[in-house]
Amino acid sequence: MGTAVGGGRAVPRYVQIADEIIQQIRAGVLKPGDLVPSESELVERYGVSGGTIRKAMVEVRASGLVDTRHGKGSIVKDRPPVRLRSSDRFRASHRRGGKAAYLAESAQSGATAKVSVLYIGPKEAPEDIADRLGVSAGTQVLARRRLYFRNGVPVETASSYLPWDVVKDIPELFAENPGPGGIYARLEDDGHIFAEFVETLTARPAAKAEASELALSPGAPVVHLLRNAVTEAGRVVEVCDTLMAADQFVFEYRIPAAD
Repeated sequence: MGTAVGGGRAVPRYVQIADEIIQQIRAGVLKPGDLVPSESELVERYGVSGGTIRKAMVEVRASGLVDTRHGKGSIVKDRPPVRLRSSDRFRASHRRGGKAAYLAESAQSGATAKVSVLYIGPKEAPEDIADRLGVSAGTQVLARRRLYFRNGVPVETASSYLPWDVVKDIPELFAENPGPGGIYARLEDDGHIFAEFVETLTARPAAKAEASELALSPGAPVVHLLRNAVTEAGRVVEVCDTLMAADQFVFEYRIPAAD
């Protein structure tokens, strides 16, 4: 049989096989540096044709979890997770040292970070974002959308939404590179001193477009994070809507025990 039926939809056999191999990698059954079984081994294991296995391996390679080397086959990549330390990553000392939060956390993990800017410009605030910013839905805000890479692998997308009246006189916020310390440093330079950052996290499967953007298999787990950046005056001057590949991040929070 070339397909299986699940939830009313026919799932091609090669997709099932690819998902099983990907899950073995994510679960650590296949560890970094391990060779993925050869085509002949997979043909024997699954009782399918070589063509089906080759299509499955296209999906596995698209997940970004393996490197294919001529003469060696597919090797599981070493992808240690970034550890997010909420008590550290937004410290003012990082901004004063010229490091934005993502660059600071990547440096702590020993990873090489890269940021690709996808869009900067005006946008009508979606209802949930507008509610967090304290403006009406559809109000013009500045949107900054980025794709973050770690060691050449896409791991996170982030869209920042900032009130237009706050950003209109800060030209650096309309540039791809807002300067040392990132957008939070530029906001503080303009007098918007931060009191706290409030984050809400939700785990869910990736939608098809999200999986493609992050080089994940369809339905792979992601973490959806929404963050309010709140000033000492009590105003939310940025909402960041972030989607992260779940296997790339460990969240570590320090929670005070005192009143």
